[in-house]
Amino acid sequence: MPEQAFMSWSGGKDSALALHHALRDPRYHVSDLLTSVNAHYQRVSMHGVRIELLEAQAQRLGLPLTQLLLPEMPSMADYDHALLTTLTELRQQGATHVIYGDIFLEDLRAYREQQLARVPLHGVFPLWQMASGAILREFLDEGFQAIIVCVNDRYLDASFCGRLLDRDFLRDLPPGVDPCGENGEYHSFVFDAPYFSQPIAFTKGELVRRTYAPPAGSATDRGVGDPFAAGFWYCDLQPA
Repeated sequence: MPEQAFMSWSGGKDSALALHHALRDPRYHVSDLLTSVNAHYQRVSMHGVRIELLEAQAQRLGLPLTQLLLPEMPSMADYDHALLTTLTELRQQGATHVIYGDIFLEDLRAYREQQLARVPLHGVFPLWQMASGAILREFLDEGFQAIIVCVNDRYLDASFCGRLLDRDFLRDLPPGVDPCGENGEYHSFVFDAPYFSQPIAFTKGELVRRTYAPPAGSATDRGVGDPFAAGFWYCDLQPA
């Protein structure tokens, strides 16, 4: 019997392609989506996508959606508590595995596995150590479609926000930017996929720039690196 798994779903390209792999893997039965949501703004954490569009993805997938609800400015302690509570609930419902779209960030994978071990659950990483360029080629060749919804202006200017994720976008990326945005250069919203019942219609709203302080208790807050020393441009997608 396949193991019951749920998908750590951001709504972006990496989680979408990782799910594509998992759905074709006979070892797993994907039963649920799990997404971190800023409860104050009613948007997907980091990506800034409206909840209505997240729910549209779940509806077209035909999978139930569990929202990991976070306060407006969560500390690491807030996040860890909410995560542990939600993972425990899903474990009690029969889940044994969690699927992630991570590619090469060793510290992030180690953090995830440390949190999973507390439940316990097992992590599955279908895209791990794949070349970023190969991932994007597979994503496009398989018929996925996505739009850029957030860029970190340390790496990309506002003109990249709101563009389709296509070969022209990849060609225009500056040197040093990971093609998959694995270092946080950009985030995307998948509006069509091979496993969607139909594409998601939307309109592009205004571009908004925001800045943030690092979460209290994070490595950055303790002076280790500073990915927040920049602004973030968001393209506000609206359901059509």
